[in-house]
This record gives sequence, C-alpha cells and structure tokens, in this order.
Amino acid sequence: MAAHRSGPLKQQNKAHKGGRHRGRGSAQRDSKGRLALKVLSKKVRKELSRVDQRHRASQLRKQKKEAVLAEKRQLGSKDSPPHQVLVVPLHDRISLPEAFRLLQDKDTGTVHLNEWGSNHSFMLLCPRLKHRWFFMSARPGDLHAVLDMAKVADTILFLLDPLEGWDSTGDYCLSCLFAQGLPTYTLAVQGISGLPPRKQIDAKKKLSKRVEKRFPNDKLLLLDTQQEAQMLLRQLANQKQRHLAFRDRRAYLFAHAADFVPSEENNLVGTLKISGYVHGQTLNVNSLLHIIGHGDFQMKQIDAPMDPFPLNPRVVKSQDSGAAMEICAMDAVVDMEEDLKVLMKADPERQESLQTEVIPDPMEGEQTWPTEEELNEANDFLKESSKVVKKVPKGTSSYQAEWILDEDGESGAEDEYDETEHEDFIEENSQDEGSEKEEEEECETMTIGESVHDDLYDDSVDEEAEEKMLEKYKQERLQEMFPDEVDTPRDVAARIRFQKYRGLKSFRTSPWDPKENLPQDYARIFQFQNFTHTRKRIFKEVEEKEVEGAEVGWYVTLHVSEVPISVVEYFKRGAPLIVFSLLPHEQKMSVLNMVVSRHPGNTEPVKAKEELIFHCGFRRFRASPLFSQHTAADKHKFQRFLTADTALVATVYGPITFPPASVLLFKQNSNGMHSLIATGYLLSVDPDRMVIKRVVLSGHPFKIFTKMAVVRYMFFTREDVLWFKPVELRTKWGRRGHIKEPLGTHGHMKCSFDGKLKSQDTVLMNLYKRVFPKWTYDPYVPEPVPWIKSEISSTVPEVDME
Repeated sequence: MAAHRSGPLKQQNKAHKGGRHRGRGSAQRDSKGRLALKVLSKKVRKELSRVDQRHRASQLRKQKKEAVLAEKRQLGSKDSPPHQVLVVPLHDRISLPEAFRLLQDKDTGTVHLNEWGSNHSFMLLCPRLKHRWFFMSARPGDLHAVLDMAKVADTILFLLDPLEGWDSTGDYCLSCLFAQGLPTYTLAVQGISGLPPRKQIDAKKKLSKRVEKRFPNDKLLLLDTQQEAQMLLRQLANQKQRHLAFRDRRAYLFAHAADFVPSEENNLVGTLKISGYVHGQTLNVNSLLHIIGHGDFQMKQIDAPMDPFPLNPRVVKSQDSGAAMEICAMDAVVDMEEDLKVLMKADPERQESLQTEVIPDPMEGEQTWPTEEELNEANDFLKESSKVVKKVPKGTSSYQAEWILDEDGESGAEDEYDETEHEDFIEENSQDEGSEKEEEEECETMTIGESVHDDLYDDSVDEEAEEKMLEKYKQERLQEMFPDEVDTPRDVAARIRFQKYRGLKSFRTSPWDPKENLPQDYARIFQFQNFTHTRKRIFKEVEEKEVEGAEVGWYVTLHVSEVPISVVEYFKRGAPLIVFSLLPHEQKMSVLNMVVSRHPGNTEPVKAKEELIFHCGFRRFRASPLFSQHTAADKHKFQRFLTADTALVATVYGPITFPPASVLLFKQNSNGMHSLIATGYLLSVDPDRMVIKRVVLSGHPFKIFTKMAVVRYMFFTREDVLWFKPVELRTKWGRRGHIKEPLGTHGHMKCSFDGKLKSQDTVLMNLYKRVFPKWTYDPYVPEPVPWIKSEISSTVPEVDME
C-alpha cells in the first residue's frame, strides 16, 4: 500500500517565536546598542529610587507648607496692606454695633475709627499679634456695596443668628456672594449666650446641621465676650487664604480717603485724589483705572504720603525733657525729602489711551448694511422724485390734491418690515387700548368688604404692570409649546415680512460667512485675531515682567483726572470707592459672551433684549443681552426667553474683560429693587460668534395622495409660494419634502415628501437670520432700594407653615 504524501497546497504553520518572553539582557544583546525612536527624540529621564521619590515628595510638601505660612504671616504685617475683613450680618436680629464693640478692644490693640463716609469701618492695630485689620461693612440693605466690598475683601466674616442662622435676606445675599466667588470666610454666631443654658446645646446642633448644607466642614465660632472676640481674631489671622483669579492679576485699592479738586474750566469735573493701600499687583501710573460703577479714567501721578496706620510706630526720646513721642518711621525724613513724596508722573507717550470705540472710515466700506441716515436720505430722495405736476381745480390745497391724485402704494411695500418694529407696534396699540380702558374706569367706587386688608391690597396693585407680566407669561408658554412658530401675516407679503431670512439645508453643516451683513455698530468695536493667545501673553507678562510703580502694601494717593463730581458725592454718602487697574485692551469695546444659568429663586420670565444689570468680574454695567444655546458648533440658535432648565449664552456689547470672571445678572423691578436673575461666568470675547434666529412657518395638509399633498395656510399668495419654493420642508412627524408648484392664487401649494403623510401631521418651513445685540451699554447703574424682608421673600421662596 502506498504512503500518503502531502501536496503543494499543504498548510505551513508559523514557527514559534521564542524571544517573546526573553529578559532585558537578551533583548539588549540582540539590539546591539541601538535605541528606539522615542528614546532618541525625547530627553532621557532619570529614574529615581523609592527612597529618592519619597524624599522628593516630602520636599514638595514642605515647600507648599512654607508658602502657605509665608502668605499667612505676610497678610496684615507691617510690610503688607492691612487685612481687610468684610462683616456681613445674615439676620435681622444681629446687632452689628455690638459685634464691632467686642472687636474694638483696647487690650487687643489700638483702634482708629473711621472719619470719612457714613458706613461702619475701623482700623485695628495689634502689635502683639504683629497684625493689623481693617473691618468694614456696607450700609444696611445695599446689595451692590456688599458685592463690591467682597471683590476686594481678604476675609468675609458672616454673623449668624443662634436660632435660625440666616433669614430670607441673608439667604439672598449668600446666593449672590457664592455666585460672584467667595474669598476666605469665617462663621461666627452672635447671641447664643443669651439663650437658657439647657437650650444652648440644642441650638448649636440645629444650627450646625443647617450650616453644613451651605458651608460643609466649617467650624462655628462664638462672638459674645471679649475672649471669644480675641479667639476670632486669631482665627482670622491664621486661616488659609483663598484667592480670586480676577483680582490677583490686577492692582486694586479700597479708598480710605478722597479729595476732589475741581478744574478751572468746569466745576463739575476735576481731579480726584484717592488714598489707600495697594493690593494685588504693582500699580503703574501709565495704566488705566476703573472705578466700580463710574467708568474708566487716567492717572496724573502717584504720591507716597505718610502711612496713617503704622503697625510699629517708633518711640523717640528727647534728651532734654525725656518726653516720648510716637512718630512713624518716615516722619524723620519727610521734612528733608518732601520731593520724594511723588512716586511717579504719567508719561503721555507711554500712557494708555481712553479710546473705547473705533472711529469707522466711511471710505473703507467696512460694513455692508446701510445706516439709518442713509435710509432716511434715500426715502427723502424717493419722495422728491415721485412728485408729479398735474392740473387741479382752483382753490385746491396740497392735502386735497393728494386725495385727488391716484396712489400706487408701492412705497409702503418697499419699506423694510422688521419683526421688532411689528412687536413694538402691537405693544403700542395694546398700551393705547389699556389707557382708554383706564380712563373709562377712573370713576370712584366704594365697596365694603369683609376685611380691611383686602381693600388696601388693591391700592398697591399696578394694573398696567400686571397686564404686561401676564402677556410675558403667555408668550413664554407659547414658546415652550410651539417653539419658534409664527403666524404668516395676512396684511404683509411673506417675502417682504421675512426678507432678511434664508433657508438652510442643514443648520449644523450649511456654511454661513460671519463677516456678512454686519450692522453699523460692528464698525465701532475691537476684535482680536486670536483672543486665547492674547490672553495667555498678557497673563504671562503680568507674572514675569517687572513693572515700575507703587508696590503692594504701600499707602499711596492717586491723582485721577477728568472725574465727575458725582463720584465724590457718591463716596460721601457712605458708599465704598473701589479702584481696579486695567490690563491692556480692557478699556475697549467688543462683544462679550457669558454662560449663565437661571437662578432657582426667580421664576419671572426674562425676554431677550431686556435691560439687565451685569456684575462681570470687577465691572458693573447695564446692557440688553441676547440669549443663545451653549453648543460647540459654529452657529448657535437664538432663544427668546431665559430658560430655567439649561445654561445659555448671553451676548452683549461691553468693554473687553479677560476671563476668568464671574457674572451676575440682576433686573430692576418697578419698586426700585434689584432681583437676581441668573449667574454664570465669562466665556469669551468674540464678535464672530453667530447667533441665528429661527422662524418656523406652519401649514396643514389639505389633500393627501400617497407621497404628494396639497398644503394650505402656510402662505396666502401665489408669489410667496414661488419665492420660498427652494426652501426645504419638514413635518413634526419626521417627513422631509419640497414645494412642487403653487395651486391657484390663495397660497395653496403641491408638495412632495419622502413618505406618506398623516392627516394629523403639520408641515413646517424653517427660516433663519443672524441677530445682533443692541448697543445699550451704560456703565452707570442706579442705586437700588434697600432690601425689605417682605419684598425679598417674593424672590426667595419661603415655606409657610400655616
């Protein structure tokens, strides 16, 4: 019998690779000294042993501890500015004068009471602790003053009630401070010793549980005796400091004194001399200053007067009488070197300019959209050219002649029809109707009710405000139920009503030029070629570049030029005067984009382009924002209302600010109070961010033939159907289609779809246009009405146990 022999197609298995599990030595012998590409391209790192790794980690921990201790010791010392402490009472029952009396202990140190303004503040010098504090507090109910002081405070001291902790007003204040960003803070309880001894332990436990929700892992200190006040001071001096990023990169100053010198030409404008301690960074005289709530200004010079609150005054004994007198270390040389008091004078060539807007050149043709003046001139020219000479009977006036002559009526159709103008027209008509109804109802009637409070309640209700709020609630509800759907007007052609809109094949992928059809306001703003790179470069210069000027901790006097007298009057009424230095380009106007989220304590509808009050970093101003979706695409859908479930982007015209910076949005109510609407942060400074408004036109299928259907009520003229024929259609149930041809003259149209329609379906057409914010920027914010507990409770809901 013949043996089996394998054919030419026999399977050949791979040989086993024995070098797969070989050791490091055999691999190095086989490589013969060759190195891998990664080893050649990168720097060879030296591998440390376990002992060296532990030693290195311990050294890093030691360096961090030393840095924290050095920061603690430096704050409030003789070579640094005083430790600024903002005292914020969070309940009506808390006595702020009593707390200040306990802190103003003569055994602890020297107390210097404030002699300027009307707010409560004092300086406490403690040589034994080698520390000096500056305690300050805002006027009762002044929310903006509390927020402004928190921007420059090193520590915030919250005073709590032993029974409730904080009331509705205190909770509202905490919400604003948390949204803005909290520096180092300390919690103190006032009045717990006044409770019976048996209830003190229970009160501490209940208060600790409530405080733990907002301030987890924080201890409660007591403030009822002098010993407890001294322990509180030690806690303030030794606790770790928390930093706010927007103020660490800028120089800032809290004014301890201010003097106004009017100019020779105008008494309402002059030079403001602001005295205080420099914080943050070195202050250069050529940089610009921002006075919170008043705008940007230039400096003339910086003086270095004698420090009015020295921590260690020198004691010099005269040889004749042996009397001791305390003088500052600088007193001995002040008389001889008076010329050294001027630190720096502004250099006109190196000084930053106050130019905030670009002066557009009309010859460059930067903008593609005509101005209002050009539109008015064109209308006047059309009116002049449309005059016709005809024969009329004698004695006919020009008014009568216009009625005799034939009217074409084409001029009205050629005018632009904007949606905002249409809404304003509707609002004016509704206001006129409301005013007529009010005139009819002005007759006085007397009714006897069951309760006197019900009769008095009607007197305080503003009927006009109630009607406007009801209309806003209806619009917000309609927007939620039928997003972006509008009715096609019957009196105006759709091709004219929506002439600024366009159709898109895909909202995400269809191209849209960001430089197309820009408004005239875009010729006034500045734009960065690369905002991120500019921000990194400026921050790097702040950290590495040495700047000449007033160092941190010096007591200086700033000569600020061209300041209105209203700033001094504002300061004399007791409001804080806070100054921040500006980084390069921060005085120029551009488009700010801020990510904001609706505050849960406010449910009032907020419509786009309403005037709101912004706290953006160290600035405070008024503007009318646009709201859009926060996505990563190149086009962002416009939102008509500030929704409560998602974060949106608010877009406004405003001065350039480099993030990070917190953002707070307030709305001024009819009673003068400011309610917190939303909180967030600054996203970017980008005028090219496109906010696209969508309008949805709806129609109903009239006759359905498999994939063909006759649609009506979307348009009402044959010309409109032909005009919008290239735009794609969609339905609420996911069908896609397009217009085939118009039917008749009443707006009926034959449409084809990618599937059979249902009779309950709705046919939709999406139209888009780019929208821009309104130029309503105003750096002057009116002072709010002080907080009232009954009115704050409407903003921050409370649970009624009755």
